[in-house]
Amino acid sequence: MIPWLEGGAPGFPPVSAALDDPNGLLAAGGALSPEWLLEAYRHGIFPWFNAGEPILWWSPNPRLVLIPDAIRISHSLRKTLRRGRFEVRFDTAFAEVIEACAAPREPGLGTWITAEMRRAYCRMHELGVAHSVESWRDGKLVGGLYGMALGRVFFGESMFSRESDASKVALAHLARFLGARGYVMIDCQMTTAHLQSMGAREMPRSDFCAALAIHTPDGGSPGKWPADAARDINWC
Repeated sequence: MIPWLEGGAPGFPPVSAALDDPNGLLAAGGALSPEWLLEAYRHGIFPWFNAGEPILWWSPNPRLVLIPDAIRISHSLRKTLRRGRFEVRFDTAFAEVIEACAAPREPGLGTWITAEMRRAYCRMHELGVAHSVESWRDGKLVGGLYGMALGRVFFGESMFSRESDASKVALAHLARFLGARGYVMIDCQMTTAHLQSMGAREMPRSDFCAALAIHTPDGGSPGKWPADAARDINWC
């Protein structure tokens, strides 16, 4: 059994109490307010649930992380980056990015990015904590990702791609942008072969949470990122 959290002041059980099966399920209930989300992410916890379910909180073990300076860029992706096929912007279309990420990947399938989740993260974007990285081509949004930045850690949430390499280009620019600003890691949450192919590696949950305790209080104040920051990134 997992504990039920009331909707008052945020308070989570220790992540060591999370279930092994399903991996990382920690608690249910609570709220998706900024206070709850900030408390959760600082302790290595994130919400993930389907429509019609209570809020479920997770802290899987191990955790997949990507060190910004260690991102692996394939030869073909580097060619795409050098050619400038996509225009990359930051924080200019957050609502559109999360809406695209919420779209079912296959007909008939649902999404865990419910309307409640979209409202919650759009609120975090208004507060300067949640950010989007967007790939544009011919004036159309064709790929991107979004997540939360706390201290010197970026917590990736989801990405989408309507054209080949569009989300990879966004991730490559995010890694370069964060690396130049002293961020120590990108949390990728769950292990996927796609992210591992780009250099992400598994980290024991205890080490991950220890790093959060050091690095999430550090860093600059919340605020929107410069929309044109990608122009300063050189792929030569």
